[in-house]
Amino acid sequence: MSVLPNHFLKFCAVDFTKKPKLSLQRKATIISSLTAFILIIVKFIVGILSGSIAILASAIDSLLDLFASLFNLYAVTKAEKPADFNYNYGMGKIESLAAVIEGSVILVSGIFILYQSCKKLFLDEKLTYLNYSLYVMIFSLILTTMLVIYLSYVAKKSKNLVIKADALHYKTDILSNAAVLVALLLVQWTDFHQIDAIFGLGIGIYVAYSALGLLKEGVFVLLDRTLEEQKVNAIKQILDSAPKIQSYHDLKTRQSGEINFVEVHLVFDPNISLLDAHQASDFVECSIRNLEGKWEIITHLDPYDDEGTICNIC
Repeated sequence: MSVLPNHFLKFCAVDFTKKPKLSLQRKATIISSLTAFILIIVKFIVGILSGSIAILASAIDSLLDLFASLFNLYAVTKAEKPADFNYNYGMGKIESLAAVIEGSVILVSGIFILYQSCKKLFLDEKLTYLNYSLYVMIFSLILTTMLVIYLSYVAKKSKNLVIKADALHYKTDILSNAAVLVALLLVQWTDFHQIDAIFGLGIGIYVAYSALGLLKEGVFVLLDRTLEEQKVNAIKQILDSAPKIQSYHDLKTRQSGEINFVEVHLVFDPNISLLDAHQASDFVECSIRNLEGKWEIITHLDPYDDEGTICNIC
């Protein structure tokens, strides 16, 4: 009588009819999309009724926010899917791609704010319908602030680059909304309409600078930049202290989505048994997996140090 292995029995016991739990990242992208949708409706209605160009421009900005949030939802959903036949390493890098796209949107928004500010500054344009504008900006500021607090919490807990990008996006919206609100109040009190343009220049510079940092981080992940120095040093400490391992070489690290990938060649004594060498490499892999984050580790076992040598077997 044959006995089925334990891992096969566990596989058979899985309930495939059970719906997967909605992740914290997906909840965050859904909430940000709903928030952007509400702001679009409110700003467009008030903008059309009041005839305020500033409110209509802000509504268009919220429309861009909605498109960005919907794409982020798609990216997070795809990135959470496990590796398959076509994507052996998963689709985690789509998160970095989404961050690059959203960073580009933020950069364009910053440049547009600078353009509008310069236009107002040199053309001496006057603001109209201040009361309607004030009400909408206060509502937008409160709602966006609540969203940023939630997104920042999710980004810190999940370390997800897409959510971090979304939080930065809406954080710039807070600053722009706050600056517009302060500028509108000062214009109402002083009747000096250039204040709006001066505030806009400062916000535009900050938004563009923040976008460049986000773009840089996303591009580096897409280019398979090595992990942070702190993580690499932690891996090296594990390798240096591992028993039975004489040395190591060809240590390579990268990140894809929330998964950290590690490849390394481990050098053993030529007389060690395969079982002992395998157990030693398992110890290394287990120690690395105990570090913070999710890990995928590939170890190659060498009976001697062949670093820098050319393969003669082929």
